[in-house]
Amino acid sequence: MRFGKIDYLNLLPFEAFIRTYPKPSCFQLFYNKKKSYPVKLNHEFLFGRIDAGFVSSITALRARNERFKPSRIGIVARKEVLSVICLPQQRGEDYQSATSNALLKVLGLKGRVLIGDRALVEVLKQKSENKKDYIDLGKFWVNKEHLPFVFGRLCVKKNHRFYEKLVQAFYRKRVKIPYFLLDNAALKSGISKYEILKYLEVLSYKIDKKANFGVERFYRSLRILRIKAPQRFKNKDLCYKLPQFHQ
Repeated sequence: MRFGKIDYLNLLPFEAFIRTYPKPSCFQLFYNKKKSYPVKLNHEFLFGRIDAGFVSSITALRARNERFKPSRIGIVARKEVLSVICLPQQRGEDYQSATSNALLKVLGLKGRVLIGDRALVEVLKQKSENKKDYIDLGKFWVNKEHLPFVFGRLCVKKNHRFYEKLVQAFYRKRVKIPYFLLDNAALKSGISKYEILKYLEVLSYKIDKKANFGVERFYRSLRILRIKAPQRFKNKDLCYKLPQFHQ
């Protein structure tokens, strides 16, 4: 059971949940070995080096081609996201993200994409300086489309029964983050425990019907703009059919 996870603060609630969830020893042994940023995990997943994990939502566009199943939990922005921003005065993509780079093009914005804890640090820094020289991509999408945006998604290739139960449990449970876990996250990120908790309040992890509509709207835009999803081989033809979402 090779699981990959995005090593950002936005998955701290899942980290707290998985610590108490009953799981086989083989899952636990591998759990902390494959943690990285979204683009890296996209490739690990598509190449079969991990069987399941949180990957960029744009990767789920290839669900039919690569024969995996997107789940109904992920990283969802319903108002704002704070950790995916555009710096209008700069230029460049974020090497850690596939979905956010594509979203910038879909929204017709110009600037440098910054994601994850680095983006949150920048937002908090500007806040302390009474500045706001950035665009929150989650908030911009929601204001434009009136739908949530799904930045990452738990996708599964093997051991479907185990992950189906895990997803159902996480979907229903309200997670409380232990103090020691929050303390470690604050120490690692350099962001205060108060700001971490405040940040997590803006995120959702349930991909409900409305969030699914947001996913489909995003995929439609990718198809229109001919933006390609991550793939194992660059010369491989892409199919833009939307994956089936099972609720």
